[in-house]
Amino acid sequence: MRLDKFLKVSRILKRRTVAAEACTAGRVDVNGRPAKPGCQLKVGDLVEVHFATASLTFKVKMLKESVKKDEASEMYEIIAEL
Repeated sequence: MRLDKFLKVSRILKRRTVAAEACTAGRVDVNGRPAKPGCQLKVGDLVEVHFATASLTFKVKMLKESVKKDEASEMYEIIAEL
């Protein structure tokens, strides 16, 4: 699954365009490397999203094309929140 789509479906970021812009700006790392919006995620990947004043590191647990709002948090496991 594409990184920008995962960030949107998992509801970490609100819209796919916002997710793509964050990736293009270098604010998203996958397994320690800067990632582009089209980066293919796999189960077990570590993703770090850098916000303006904080960052979020999580591990991908599940890949699904669409999920309900209640199930979105099951797609990832938060490792660190700074």
